[in-house]
Amino acid sequence: MSDTDNDKPKLGMRAPLGLKRTVETGKVKQSFSHGRSNTVVVEVKRRRVLGPNGAPTDAPVQEAAPAPAPAPVAPMPSPAPAARPLNDGLTAQERQAKLLREADEQRMAALEDARRRDERLAREASEEERRRSAERAEAEAAAAAAPQPGPTPAPAPVAQPAPAPAPAPVQTPAPTPTPAPAPAAPIELRADPNRPAPRRFTPVQRPEIPKPVEKPAPAPAPTAAAAQPAASSGGASAPRSLPSGVATPRNAVPARPQQRDRKGDERRGGKLTVNRALSDDGGARARSLAALKRAREKEKRGFGGPREAQAKQVRDVQVPEAITVQELANRMAEKGADLVKTLFKMGMPVTMTQTIDQDTAELLVTEFGHNIVRVSDSDVDLALDTSEDSADTLKPRAPVVTIMGHVDHGKTSLLDALRGTDVVKGEAGGITQHIGAYQVTLKDKSQITFLDTPGHEAFTEMRARGANVTDIVVLVAAADDNLMPQTIEAINHTKAAGVPMIVAINKVDKPEANPQRIRERLLEHEVVVEEMGGDTQNVEVSALKKTGLDELVEKIQIQAELLELAANPDRPAEGSVIEAKLDKGRGPVATVLVQRGTLKVGDVFVVGAESGKVRALVDDKGRQIKQAGPSTPVEVLGLSGVPSAGDPLQVVENEARAREVAEYRAGVIQQKRTTNAPASLESMFSALKANQAIEYPLVVKADTQGSVEAIVASINKISTDLIRARVLHSGVGGITESDVTLAAASGAPIIGFHVRANAKAREIAERGKVALKYYDVIYDLLDEIRAGMAGELGPEAFETVVGRAEIREVFSAGKHGKAAGLLVTEGVIRKALKARITRNDVIIYNGEIASLRRFKDDVAEVRAGLECGVTFTQNFTDIKAGDYLETFEVEMRERTL
Repeated sequence: MSDTDNDKPKLGMRAPLGLKRTVETGKVKQSFSHGRSNTVVVEVKRRRVLGPNGAPTDAPVQEAAPAPAPAPVAPMPSPAPAARPLNDGLTAQERQAKLLREADEQRMAALEDARRRDERLAREASEEERRRSAERAEAEAAAAAAPQPGPTPAPAPVAQPAPAPAPAPVQTPAPTPTPAPAPAAPIELRADPNRPAPRRFTPVQRPEIPKPVEKPAPAPAPTAAAAQPAASSGGASAPRSLPSGVATPRNAVPARPQQRDRKGDERRGGKLTVNRALSDDGGARARSLAALKRAREKEKRGFGGPREAQAKQVRDVQVPEAITVQELANRMAEKGADLVKTLFKMGMPVTMTQTIDQDTAELLVTEFGHNIVRVSDSDVDLALDTSEDSADTLKPRAPVVTIMGHVDHGKTSLLDALRGTDVVKGEAGGITQHIGAYQVTLKDKSQITFLDTPGHEAFTEMRARGANVTDIVVLVAAADDNLMPQTIEAINHTKAAGVPMIVAINKVDKPEANPQRIRERLLEHEVVVEEMGGDTQNVEVSALKKTGLDELVEKIQIQAELLELAANPDRPAEGSVIEAKLDKGRGPVATVLVQRGTLKVGDVFVVGAESGKVRALVDDKGRQIKQAGPSTPVEVLGLSGVPSAGDPLQVVENEARAREVAEYRAGVIQQKRTTNAPASLESMFSALKANQAIEYPLVVKADTQGSVEAIVASINKISTDLIRARVLHSGVGGITESDVTLAAASGAPIIGFHVRANAKAREIAERGKVALKYYDVIYDLLDEIRAGMAGELGPEAFETVVGRAEIREVFSAGKHGKAAGLLVTEGVIRKALKARITRNDVIIYNGEIASLRRFKDDVAEVRAGLECGVTFTQNFTDIKAGDYLETFEVEMRERTL
């Protein structure tokens, strides 16, 4: 095995730590069994020796030659360090043990010196404290014995004790080396000339530290003679620790644990944060906010004395018709588990999320000592404010005038003449199919709001809405025509609304005009004009020639003055939806007539089952305005959906309230749509007929909500017992992909009224073979639907009885057939016609005549009063005397609905 030193550190070994400048290191290689070896670092310390003048002089430890008795080391070092002979006769293991023993002895000596120094300093501090306490006692006794108070003389200065001399260096006897069998090369340890000499420790008197309690005097320290053998003996009581990198012998005494440095632990504990860096304690953890809060609460409880029981708070709990246990617990400010326990005791095993009724909730509320306030779902809805405003807040407003009458009697033309516009040219088919709202400013700066209603029979609901929101109704009747059904309907709507009426007899410029006939026909419906002694105003006008318009406006103003129209503009707005539509660029748009208050941009409102916030207000001329007062028609933008025509508009305080009311109203509408009506005998028969009838599905899309309503109502009137129209979906806006998909699934055509399909919808419709039908006039739309429904049923068969005959005798014809002898009683019996045989008015045969003979001749027909013989097809032989024969023909005609 080679003795060459391996300078490369082995795996897992640490490099030696050099903490003291007076230590020299060397390496010794250890050999073990099984070929193992280890390199051990050996430290050699310099012995501190005092010079002649007390100055420390570094000198290497001089090893004495082996002798039979140990010789003490001289206290004064030699002026020059003598080199240790390398050939000392020791093995590597013995040399290592020797070095370790010397290091332990030196360490023990240093520890003993430090202990003696601490004991001396503590003894001096104790003596000083006793001396000062004795001086204070003497001064107090002298002050008490003095007859008169006077200044206390200062105590004489006490001579300070001289500092104790530095302890003498400990003389460590050299151990007796063990003779080796073979001499080894000497090892020479030399001091580093560049290493500075260690400074001698000079004890410095510590400053006085005041102590509240006097500590007991420490035990007297042992003498130097007694401590010297203890330091040199390496007993079990002396602490022993090896330097880093030195192998620990197996019989070494474990080192005594040193006192823990708490300040260092706190300094090392945790990572440095901003709070710790800025705190005064230099890194101590600050108290959290929760800890400070708990401390304050504890102090409050301590100041207030013993904690008193908090009085239970009684609450008014609002309980709807159905509520969950958890929600009820939240409203009562109680624990949900307590409510569940109470219900279990009542015999109701429920969970926190289970819904209970109002009566059960009342039992729980009263059980916990609260007050119940019963509420219903309808309480969420907004109530219509029917209270009248005070007279001092009312201001005059413009009258709302509705133009009503039959179709093509000149209503829109009359309104164009008043406004100076030409709306008629833009109407499809020359008729009005939408309700319009306009405001006209007269020459005297006064304003009148006009509502133009359609005259077609399908727009009954529009006329009814116009009569309900109006102040004055102008009934337009054509002088060259008669009172038509829609004119009579307008009269009935006006009477139902209880508003005054002004009759405008239009088209008086025509040669065939007869205004007097219109006045006389109005008498049939209890409308008496002023010329005939009544109180209804009438005026003859011509929209084409613009005659009589000023007189009509004057009569309207007179009627408005009699009504004394006024409203409060300084309150939340209320209005009614005249018309609603879905604009491609602006979204849902509603034409609203403001009735009370002022509608402003930014107001939050509820209209029907929809809510929204006013984004913009547009007047009838297309201009954006900031606010709209009473009697002002405006288009409102900012709705969440398209409302129904006629829905009331109300301004609310916030968006949450608006959404709550809208959701409740939508739920009510959905419940009405899905809830079945109570069963009755009539409803059961109607359901049976409806099930037997053929369904004609349709998808209807229109430009406005009023048009959709009118079209759906008219389609439902077309239905018969054999076929009925079923509107699968109706909506406002253009035809979309979802509409085409729905129609393709049910095979329904799509009806578009003033709307068209987009490119993607057209592509899907072509691929799915879905019929897209566009209409601009409601007449054409209804006629096409009637024709389509009739074509779905197919042609209708009509039977016509041609002749009747009585069977008198039955004869054999051939081997198996039979012939009947007939007497023709009515009409003609023809061979080419269909025939049927009845017995006791029950049809027993329905077929054709195979042969018809008179005597022995085949004939084509036999008239009434003559006899003949016939045979039937399909070898029918169940013929008896007394049966009757009928011949008839079937005619196929196209159906009409």
